[in-house]
Amino acid sequence: MKKILLSGIQPSGKLHIGNYFGALKQFVDLQESHECYIFIANYHALTTVTEARTLRTNTHEVAIDYLAAGLDPEKTTLYLQSDVPEVTELAWIFECITTVPYLERAHAFKDAEAKSKEINAGLMNYPMLMAADILVQDADVVPVGADQKQHIEYARDTAEKFNRLYGDTFTVPKAHVLEKVAIIPGTDGRKMSKSYGNVIPLFATPDEVKGGVMAIPTDSKGITEPKNPDTCNVFALHRLFSTDELPELEMRYREGKIGYHESKEILVRNMDSYLAPLRERREKIAKDAKAVAGILKAGGDKARARAAAKMKEVREAVGLV
Repeated sequence: MKKILLSGIQPSGKLHIGNYFGALKQFVDLQESHECYIFIANYHALTTVTEARTLRTNTHEVAIDYLAAGLDPEKTTLYLQSDVPEVTELAWIFECITTVPYLERAHAFKDAEAKSKEINAGLMNYPMLMAADILVQDADVVPVGADQKQHIEYARDTAEKFNRLYGDTFTVPKAHVLEKVAIIPGTDGRKMSKSYGNVIPLFATPDEVKGGVMAIPTDSKGITEPKNPDTCNVFALHRLFSTDELPELEMRYREGKIGYHESKEILVRNMDSYLAPLRERREKIAKDAKAVAGILKAGGDKARARAAAKMKEVREAVGLV
């Protein structure tokens, strides 16, 4: 039997190339070898999104993005997190066996605390809802970025603790990380993130691609000075979009035979060539909103059926039945 793979992305705005190479492309590649459950995390989004229209719009747009990126509804169960309300019930059960100090160790909580943000209970309990997403489907594998491995550690710890308390109930999941593309640099050199405002959209127009690439900071070395491709943010994106030219580009970098402006121009050309088919596919899918809704409905029904069966087992284990 194929292993169960599960993951999701919050509908918090347009997807960017960091989302694609850090997660979406993995989903597309792995749907051939795994039974995939991919969800749009609209419950999670409520920790930050407080406008209903924004959440609805973003959710619909992300569904289109997933399909345009290559997810095949014949191979992947694509669904809304909110269509599986069993996850919130399971999250509550997990919260009842989880201590507050344990939740305070989460990176997202500590980051918000360090920035003196007002922290809502949803953000604090976020790891338990994520654990419920994963464990209610008995996922074996969860693709994550290198900086998100802690989420899987929370899910693993929770599964193991529940199994100790109530008997063998949950599969203990493993993280799947592609190290070479785990962290994608943004237009300011930091990790590409919507919160930093340094993204290049996944379905960017040619002008958006050019504007983003040309904004990437570089050092002040001249054209004829040797450059280190291992520390250059422009070259980091060449590794994703310029694979056919990579050996030559690396040689020119190290031997001082290319300037940063030319390097960026090459990256713009290759990036737009890569993204154009995705952009065209998205435009076609976006024209049939009814079909997109139908895919989500069918996916939600399938995911909820699995979750309902698991929750019957959980309720019996904890004594609610």
